[in-house]
Amino acid sequence: MELKTVGIIGYGAFGALVHTLLGRFAPEVAVKVHARERKPDSATFFSLAETAKCDAVVLAVPIHAFEEVLGEIVPLMGEKTALVDVATVKVHTVNLLKKLAKGKRYLATHPVWGPESYEKSGGNVKGFRIIMVDGTLDIDEYTALTEWLKKCGFDVIEMSAKEHDKHIAKTLFLTHFIAQIVARAGVKRTAIDTVSFGWLMNAVESVQHDHELFKDVYKYNPYCKEVLKRFGIGEAGVQKLLV
Repeated sequence: MELKTVGIIGYGAFGALVHTLLGRFAPEVAVKVHARERKPDSATFFSLAETAKCDAVVLAVPIHAFEEVLGEIVPLMGEKTALVDVATVKVHTVNLLKKLAKGKRYLATHPVWGPESYEKSGGNVKGFRIIMVDGTLDIDEYTALTEWLKKCGFDVIEMSAKEHDKHIAKTLFLTHFIAQIVARAGVKRTAIDTVSFGWLMNAVESVQHDHELFKDVYKYNPYCKEVLKRFGIGEAGVQKLLV
């Protein structure tokens, strides 16, 4: 399937980054954006009905809004429209796709990076990972898409939704958790930072403002509570070393 149009539902930081990346790597594709806070202008922003009929539609909305927006989009989708899920959790969204988008074309993914990472890398996407979890695309279409992503510089990794969420709870969520603590403690960079402290602050600065995502991942990823329990046990053990 040749993509001539791509729709983006939601125009927060990540939706805007998707728009930028499409302009960079697929300038021949017409992009239509729908955002509730933006008035349709038939240039960049369009109605939900128009956007939902694009060849592919990227659902770039907060996790807590995914079910509601998916329910609105599915009845409006074109017959051959492919829906692309880019949420940070996957068990939750895959279950919703199987339930609400049954019989439709969709691809459940997670780009494991965002605007902060893209900016810090100077726009270099080499090594940026895109996790492929589930979908209903034809094998030829799926293969063509993943090969194109690799040519752009991205790493494509395949795994199950359950495996993905377990990894994310131990990596992304834990990083956010520590970043929130460090930020609230008022820890700042200094004139004599060690290399390892610089790495820590890079992580803190990359995620400390994503409060909504932090809370959503905790709520919708069933493995986060176990990670926090293990973190608490580890922290208590470290405290004993100092006695």
